[in-house]
Amino acid sequence: MYVVVHGGAGGPPEEPADRQSTLADAADTATDAEGPLEAVLAAVRPLERNPRFNAGVGGAVQSDGVVRTEAGLMTDDGTIGAACSMAGVAHAADVARVVATETPHVCLAGDPAVELAAASGIDTGEDLLTDRTRGRYEDAEPPTGDVADRLAWVREHFAGTDTVGAVATDGDRLAAATSTAGRWFALAGRVGDVPQIGAGVYAGDRGGASVTGEGEAIARFGLARRAVDLLETFGPRQAAEEALAEFEAATGGRAGIVVLDHAGHVGSEYNTAAMQASRAGPD
Repeated sequence: MYVVVHGGAGGPPEEPADRQSTLADAADTATDAEGPLEAVLAAVRPLERNPRFNAGVGGAVQSDGVVRTEAGLMTDDGTIGAACSMAGVAHAADVARVVATETPHVCLAGDPAVELAAASGIDTGEDLLTDRTRGRYEDAEPPTGDVADRLAWVREHFAGTDTVGAVATDGDRLAAATSTAGRWFALAGRVGDVPQIGAGVYAGDRGGASVTGEGEAIARFGLARRAVDLLETFGPRQAAEEALAEFEAATGGRAGIVVLDHAGHVGSEYNTAAMQASRAGPD
């Protein structure tokens, strides 16, 4: 199994060596999974639990003080699932997998998605705030007024780019998954690019991609699908470079991307200050 996993694109991270070690362990562990879909989920789960990353525990806080998670996944045979706007759910990618394999839908949102998670044995009702994230939210002095007051505050404070994700292949099948808590100080209920298939995640017969960055710009452009489409012409490295260059020219946005083809070749590119990734596999 070939696996590439990323920990988000953004500013220089705190404790980069520890983060890189976590990513390497996640990728190595995932190579033992039974198939690519199981591998991307295995790679993402420890990152959703680690507050050094913006997914699940310790993730970005929305305008009402709540961490809401979202995820999307896709396989090269067209299996698709996404879940979004989930409070108290760390393992958003596992919920996306349930949507993909157990429902006739592509995406489920909010409380019904949380209910599906609980019914499927996925932990819900968790406190995803940490002392650090709670303090950052309180220090920003969130408003207590109506939506108009909150919206003005959101326009001033909305920020952040980080996400986590993985792509895996056994040389035959391929899968990609992306998971996040979104961007800091978003209006409560905001949904980003991650559960929008083709934007934050995509897989096809040429390969797969997981994207991180400014979700609104990524969604408008369809960055993940564009990178995979470019595999018709380029290898993964150049496909990632070309896709990101087109994205930046079209939107001016900041993003990072990992691309993997069925032979296990990897492309990784970003236009932020930093992005950490790790690859594991037979060679």
